[in-house]
Amino acid sequence: MHINATLVTSIGEQLISKRFLLIRYFSVIIPKKSPEDDEQRQEIEPPIHQDIFKSGQKFGSFRVGDSTFYSLIENFAKAGDLVSLERVFNQMKHEKRVFIEGNFILAFKAYGKARKSEKVLDLFEKMWSEYQCTPSVRSFNSVMNVVIQQGLFDKALDLYTSVIIQQKHISPNVLTYNLVIKVLCKLGLVDRAIESFREMPFRKCTPDVFTYSTLMDGLCKEDRIDEAVCLLDEMQVEGCFPNAVTFNALINGLCKKGDLGRASKVVENMFLKGCIPNEVTYNTLIHGLCVKGKLEKAVSLLDRMVSNKCVPNDVTYSTLINGLVKQGRAVNGASILISVEKRGHKANEYVYSTLINGFFREGKPDLALKIWKYMIIKGLKPNTVVYSTLVDGLCREMKPDKAKDLITEMEKMGCKPNAFVYCSLMKGYFDTGDTDKALDVWKDNDCVRNEVCYSVVIHGLCSNGRLKEGMNVWEDMLSKGYKPDAIAYSSITQGLCSNGLVEEGLKLFNQMMACEGSGCKADVVTYNILLNGLCKNGCVSRAIDLLNRMIDDGCDPDLVTCNIFLKTLKEQVSWLEDGSEFLEGLVIRLHKQKRVVGACNIIEVMLQKYVIPKEHTWEIVIQQVCRPNKIRGAIDRCWNNLYVE
Repeated sequence: MHINATLVTSIGEQLISKRFLLIRYFSVIIPKKSPEDDEQRQEIEPPIHQDIFKSGQKFGSFRVGDSTFYSLIENFAKAGDLVSLERVFNQMKHEKRVFIEGNFILAFKAYGKARKSEKVLDLFEKMWSEYQCTPSVRSFNSVMNVVIQQGLFDKALDLYTSVIIQQKHISPNVLTYNLVIKVLCKLGLVDRAIESFREMPFRKCTPDVFTYSTLMDGLCKEDRIDEAVCLLDEMQVEGCFPNAVTFNALINGLCKKGDLGRASKVVENMFLKGCIPNEVTYNTLIHGLCVKGKLEKAVSLLDRMVSNKCVPNDVTYSTLINGLVKQGRAVNGASILISVEKRGHKANEYVYSTLINGFFREGKPDLALKIWKYMIIKGLKPNTVVYSTLVDGLCREMKPDKAKDLITEMEKMGCKPNAFVYCSLMKGYFDTGDTDKALDVWKDNDCVRNEVCYSVVIHGLCSNGRLKEGMNVWEDMLSKGYKPDAIAYSSITQGLCSNGLVEEGLKLFNQMMACEGSGCKADVVTYNILLNGLCKNGCVSRAIDLLNRMIDDGCDPDLVTCNIFLKTLKEQVSWLEDGSEFLEGLVIRLHKQKRVVGACNIIEVMLQKYVIPKEHTWEIVIQQVCRPNKIRGAIDRCWNNLYVE
């Protein structure tokens, strides 16, 4: 069949001419992104002129102007103009235009950026029913990705179950499996993730490096390290070569478990496979070494990191400095900070906050203030975290008035103090005995009405002998619906017992224990307060009953507990014999409940008191400590130390 060449040329020229005019027109009228919201922009000027969408000549499935609609969808989607995007879709549906899948994928991404997951799911549902466009796996993956990025893992799993498993309208590909395995791992359903992984070959999908990496990360987070290691071996047998992400998942899992020996072997394997460690690898290892207290190794690893041309970042330095501060080596942390600054790397506010806190805790307030001034000189603007650290440190140094001045400066800098700042200030005034000033802070700031602040005020009042006011605050706390924590209970109980009101203290204790689901459980401090009160009042048998209840509730006695009873027994007939029998009884009782640590602590108390345990007491504790699995654990730790060293 021959077609007239002149006719074809004429039609082509018409199409090119019309399309050029349309594109030119839209390049002028498409509005730029403005700060106003979509509704305001809609009221100002409709972005699409109706006259330009006159029906054009039809060629097969398409008509003149379709490409213009597609261009509009692309432009509005990129600009985030969702109102105009919906207008184009409605206009196309009204004119019965042909929709292509790419239109919807662009719309999904635009709605995803605007965090409108419901719109994405709704549009996906309407693709076939309203727009007569059959979705493929590309559309499904795009929707899944948007929903996952917004953290809606349950919805993502429901979508996968409905479309892929139940309806079976779409055949999944590797990306689909990667997404669903990620969802299952995020939800802690690792066994189901493994099932999906094993299902892939039957669907003619070959797992890629992302599949393996995601599943290994999920296994490591569930502390199933050995399975993750096996998966790494399987991956390489199948011809899929691991990348840095794969190794990092395994290294992170091993470091969190404290198995630095195996982590170092994985790094060696990484080099053998030609995979160069990145900053995540080094940061993970440095963090693991800092947690284990191996700071020298962490510093040398930092040097190795730099020599391998891997640039340390804020996480690297923050981790290292934080590790040094935790070991009471803030001075060394400050030296690293200075070397960081000399290399042209600017540390963030949190690094300075860590150092300031460390110096205060080490009793070096002058150095803490020097770091503060150094931070200001470097041009860093202090945030709430830094101010909070400084206020807390000054209050620990018994300088609450200076801390209050700093809060005033903080407000002038436009940094709003939070409840933690005011709690530190109140505690500082209570510790210096200036109760009235602490109460002024309490009364003048509404943000301090939470459980922690109430506990600080109650503790401060009771510690300063103002029990009645403490009880009033306690009642106010309960009336407002706040739940007391263990500190609040201990403080009130201490106040009552100090004033000879032991029975009231016991009633309060029973109320605390009766509050199921409150998350508040009596600790050894609370028990010791009551035990001391009962023993002072001569109620030794009731104190022993309470001690039994303490052990049954899973709370181990400590040195204070032992001293309370030993002092009481000493005042009776034969304190050495009675004291020895009492402590022996505690050891045996704890051993029967398989609480080895508690039993060993009592043995230590006995040795401190020059009370020699009997042979059978030594025997049962040593047998428990030296059980095969514990010995194996000790040997593994030794080997681990050897590897790391």
